[in-house]
Amino acid sequence: MVHVGKHAVVVGAGMGGLLAARALADHFDEVTILERDALPDSADTRKGVPQGRHTHGLLARGREVLEQSFPGFTEEIIAQGAVPADIVNDGLWFNYGVYLHNSPSKMVGLGVSRPTLEGFVRRRLLQLPNIRVQERHDVVDLVFDRPSGRVTGVRVQSKNGSGDKESLEADLVVDTSGRGSSTPTWINAFGFAKAPEEQVTVNVAYVSRFCRLKPEHMENYLHGRKFVLMGACLPDFRFGALLPQEGERWTVTLGGYMDDQAPLEDAGFLEFARGLQKPEIFNVIRNAEPLTPLTSYKFVSNTRRHYEKLTHFPEGYLVYGDALCSFDPVYGQGMTVACVESLALRECLAKGTQGIARRFFQMASRIIETPWQIAVGSDLQNPRVEGKRTAQVRFVNWYIAKFYRAARRDAALATRFLEVANLMQEPAALLSPANVLKVWNGSWGMQHPDLGQGRQAA
Repeated sequence: MVHVGKHAVVVGAGMGGLLAARALADHFDEVTILERDALPDSADTRKGVPQGRHTHGLLARGREVLEQSFPGFTEEIIAQGAVPADIVNDGLWFNYGVYLHNSPSKMVGLGVSRPTLEGFVRRRLLQLPNIRVQERHDVVDLVFDRPSGRVTGVRVQSKNGSGDKESLEADLVVDTSGRGSSTPTWINAFGFAKAPEEQVTVNVAYVSRFCRLKPEHMENYLHGRKFVLMGACLPDFRFGALLPQEGERWTVTLGGYMDDQAPLEDAGFLEFARGLQKPEIFNVIRNAEPLTPLTSYKFVSNTRRHYEKLTHFPEGYLVYGDALCSFDPVYGQGMTVACVESLALRECLAKGTQGIARRFFQMASRIIETPWQIAVGSDLQNPRVEGKRTAQVRFVNWYIAKFYRAARRDAALATRFLEVANLMQEPAALLSPANVLKVWNGSWGMQHPDLGQGRQAA
């Protein structure tokens, strides 16, 4: 490994921060993670990660990267209760009015709660001798050396009572503080332009709870599958998810756009589930044992900051994860994008830190492009979502709908679609001549009948 410095600082101890720190650990003598929250010893939710109370699953590509970064990850977290699933064969994927065809694949994802996953990765990371975490410490500003144009550290304020501020020197600072990142304000104060920002307002709201299911209902209504994902589509753009989690629990999430929100009381929540286009989720949860209260979450906009377009940026400083791009969480891409960005960071560090911002932002932009197009393109199918629908966006959405419907009967098409959704393949793979021909012909092949027959009435 190339040694590039004595000390690196990571702002934030979420999944992005942990993954960035893992990449840095191979190249610096010491890596310090600064986190404003108190970090729980057990798999409990915390204030800084409100998503921890909602449905989580780890995409196949994210699992692969975590296995590479922490050898033995998959086996160990399954031993702690995480549920492995064949992405193609073990799930009911509903969208565009049809289910994807099920067939065995090599893509393995995990059903695991965010607190359990984050806690596991943090413990594995802290086994490295050069990693330390300072909890309840706010980064209030950057330390900037104007003559060299370089960030040389951070100003930190303890939340442990004294309120004192101190400076912490660093050869490299990485901001992984999330969509509320202060980087635009900080660098602007030093004379650097703010990054161009792209936003698509979606006003998504959803409600989740953990529950325990009865085995007979899982068998009768899930037809031997392990999870259900109902995408937002015509006519009402409501969505739902039912995933297994550790501790023999399941998590269910229901939601919609704008003012179409699942109620926060039991009867209304169940009625919302009844109104989904297919009955599997309703049939399973109507007799489930609730384990947690109903919890809501609202997400306003997809936000992408194009740091790769800046001509000048401070040396010794990077932005990472949700601080670069925050996706609509209903597509479940954020953690996997952060995983893949960690590989890009490793590659950039192997060439040293001089000019690393330009190299990393360019690589991260390419990583982000596919999930951004998936999220934004999918959201723009809803006519109530405001945004520019270019000819390309309209064509892609038209083609994806045709592809998905053809994949109802074709195992190869279903696998290829989910490879793209899991960030294993580029979207261009959907446009190969063979796949286009199958889509054009409607993929006449093995039948895959609908599992539910419309909305559940009783």
